[in-house]
Amino acid sequence: MDARAINAKLRRGETPGEADLRWFADGLASGAVSDAQAGAFAMAVCLQGLSVEGRRALTLAMRDTGDVLRWDLNGPVLDKHSTGGVGDCVSLLLAPALAACGAYVPMISGRGLGHTGGTLDKLEAIPGVSINVSEDHLRGMMQDVGCAIVGATAQIAPADKRLYAIRDVTGTVESLDLITASILSKKLAASPDALVLDVKIGSGAFMKTADDARALAQSLCDTANAAGCKTSALITDMNQPLAPALGNALEVAEVMRVLTGGASGPLAEITAILGGELLAHAGLAADAAEGAAKIAATLADGRAADRFARMITALGGPADFVGRWQDHLPGAEVIREVKAPSTGHIAAMNGEALGLAVVALGGGRMVESDRIHPGVGISDIVRLGQQVGAGDTLARIHAASDDAAETAEAAFLAAISIGEAPRSLPPLVHERIC
Repeated sequence: MDARAINAKLRRGETPGEADLRWFADGLASGAVSDAQAGAFAMAVCLQGLSVEGRRALTLAMRDTGDVLRWDLNGPVLDKHSTGGVGDCVSLLLAPALAACGAYVPMISGRGLGHTGGTLDKLEAIPGVSINVSEDHLRGMMQDVGCAIVGATAQIAPADKRLYAIRDVTGTVESLDLITASILSKKLAASPDALVLDVKIGSGAFMKTADDARALAQSLCDTANAAGCKTSALITDMNQPLAPALGNALEVAEVMRVLTGGASGPLAEITAILGGELLAHAGLAADAAEGAAKIAATLADGRAADRFARMITALGGPADFVGRWQDHLPGAEVIREVKAPSTGHIAAMNGEALGLAVVALGGGRMVESDRIHPGVGISDIVRLGQQVGAGDTLARIHAASDDAAETAEAAFLAAISIGEAPRSLPPLVHERIC
């Protein structure tokens, strides 16, 4: 085999065979495939596409270039993936809730991307927490805690790491086939028995239209199921932040309000819905509705909080974090209230602009080497449809300086629309796929 022959097949609109794609993935990982050949491959896939079988073969081939975790546990291994949004801290709730229901959750997560926050960055807002753990430590956490949220090692799908970097500089990031293989090669490396996909749609999501979100959800679902992992996808709303806060420590605080104070709202609701799907897939609930009720019960009665506490301690965080989280989470030097300029109802939010405002505050990265300020962000954010009067508080800015707070306040006001009449609110779940 050689890369030129494989690229020629793609150029003719043919899907290379499984052996071809496995050879190519191995070549990406080893360096036998050059950057030029990898770029040509990415462009050919972007233009011609792959069949469902080709997508499955590429996904598994890239997965198998690195470590694939195998488990011998007394229960199902479950996982979830979100395509990214603002105020989305579901993973921090879902992993311990699933563990409290008898599942095992080795969740390999990522950092912030663009305007969206990263689960690992949020966890690292907790003093002492380290998300870089050995495989032995991860296995120990599965036995002792039942859940772990950790970063990927360099040994997880190395072919994807190389191909992703090449896609970034060749204008082929948007390929549905390559997005699917990239996401699932890493997720399937943890060998879950079942997977739920949270595909976001709206102003705060990467997918802005129903057609785009549906296409991605279907591609991910088809490929994961073809690879032997029982999978469903939900298209969920991201026209406003899921939690009423953006920023790493601020979102952890919202998680703790759900875990310890019984706070309700979209964050708790979508956690239960996604968890219900997984419990039904795993046979731990008769159906998704029963599963959602079980997840909600663990959030309400303290069982999920107990698992969360044990997970944080195992990752190096404070042993008393759940009981004293307000004392441990870092804050910001300046807090400024954003006041409504007029009376009316919150008509629209530009979620992407809100996320970028938090990045500019220091809550995310402009470049890979940037250091994150864990305490900055925006809290107490109003909801779509909410009635406000002139001078009412729309949100609170948490910043490192007065100048940064002033800039963020202007960005927040530019991202919010106030209308005279209340608007109809989008559903939290738009559609279920698979």
